[in-house]
Amino acid sequence: MMTKYILNSGGIKREPRLKKLYHQEIVQGLGNAPKFLLCNFAQGREYWDTKFLGYCEAIREDMPEGVTASFELAVPATFAEQCKRADVIYVHGGDDHLLRYWMSRFDVPELFTGKVVAGNSAGSDLLVKHHWSNDWRECGDGLGILPIKFIPHFESATDPADQRGPADWQAGYAELAAYGDTSLPIYALHEGEFAVFIDDTEQKLVLRKAVQ
Repeated sequence: MMTKYILNSGGIKREPRLKKLYHQEIVQGLGNAPKFLLCNFAQGREYWDTKFLGYCEAIREDMPEGVTASFELAVPATFAEQCKRADVIYVHGGDDHLLRYWMSRFDVPELFTGKVVAGNSAGSDLLVKHHWSNDWRECGDGLGILPIKFIPHFESATDPADQRGPADWQAGYAELAAYGDTSLPIYALHEGEFAVFIDDTEQKLVLRKAVQ
């Protein structure tokens, strides 16, 4: 049983070409009616429903000709059953700690087996061994499903309202390189970029492509 993981750096709305490539990569080989489970656990509950509508539209507009996707909003109470029904589990970005809070309740690797799993920013952080977050400006641990280190939004502009001033991306990269398992490769992706990993039936995880 093959599981496909697609790590996106985030910021795809600012990169329309990469956004379209990313969404089309997600549904490649899934037929003309792929079923999406959109997981907004990294965001406050009050935003889930509104964000869901916007995410549905953003994905729908990028679908290849003849492909009509359907969408379901993930909720913790039924998440395990929802994963069984889905072809695609799409974990959106937000806060790493909030996402881990919800996901700690589930056997995530089991739920994701045999699915296309798309991560965006914090959603990608969840899947890797270690990451560096620009929001927190510190290293953290993901679930370790993918044996790599990850930096989302690499070298992106800092929000002028951020009281800490501009992020030092090179310092963050160096900090992550020295953190945890130092043998692991670092994927520092600029906004919109994504990497595709395939886990086949022999449990051999391979990088299939990186799109910039």
